[in-house]
Amino acid sequence: MSIEYIWEVKAKNTPLLKKKCSHCDSERFHCSDKFRLNAQKKNIDIWLIYRCVKCNNRYNMTLFSKIRTESISKELFNKLSENDAGLAWEYAFSHEMRRRNNAEVDLDSVEYEIRYDEISVEELMHTDNEMITFKINCPFDFNLKMSTVIRSCLQISSSKLNQLIESESIFVHDRLLQKKHKIKNGDLIRINKEKLIHVRLNENNISNLVK
Repeated sequence: MSIEYIWEVKAKNTPLLKKKCSHCDSERFHCSDKFRLNAQKKNIDIWLIYRCVKCNNRYNMTLFSKIRTESISKELFNKLSENDAGLAWEYAFSHEMRRRNNAEVDLDSVEYEIRYDEISVEELMHTDNEMITFKINCPFDFNLKMSTVIRSCLQISSSKLNQLIESESIFVHDRLLQKKHKIKNGDLIRINKEKLIHVRLNENNISNLVK
């Protein structure tokens, strides 16, 4: 029976907006997780509010401009009215919204944590499958390298990961892993079990020698 391990990548904050503040020397704004709505007759404007990291000056990023109120679902309108933080994060991470506003964000400002179950060499040895499968759960895209996630979750060095890549032992959606690959929600990673055991054993032996 095939076992699929889950790697969950959780962002701790939204990306900072790269923008010069008109009130101070700051060039970064943070998402406030709040919306501004302005209704005029049957039309409505909606913005996501950002604040300068230094002086708290406000910047409004346009989400909807002069759209008919009936074109927004009741569920979405309620979330906007109640400043739903989950919805604010969706817009703050949205490449499409940044494109519409000609805005740039600092993706390196996103802090994250990776939740995973450690897999011992012994556990790998008792697995019948030729390939070990891992699934990425990462609802927000912030250009995190796949290699970083793999090294963290499998606890292997960059050199050992390179060995796996060069021996064509890692696949993402049945295509060979490229070093430049960035993670996407739902990515399926398959790694050759025997090759993984080999590098893990070598890694452990080296660690023991160092000790």
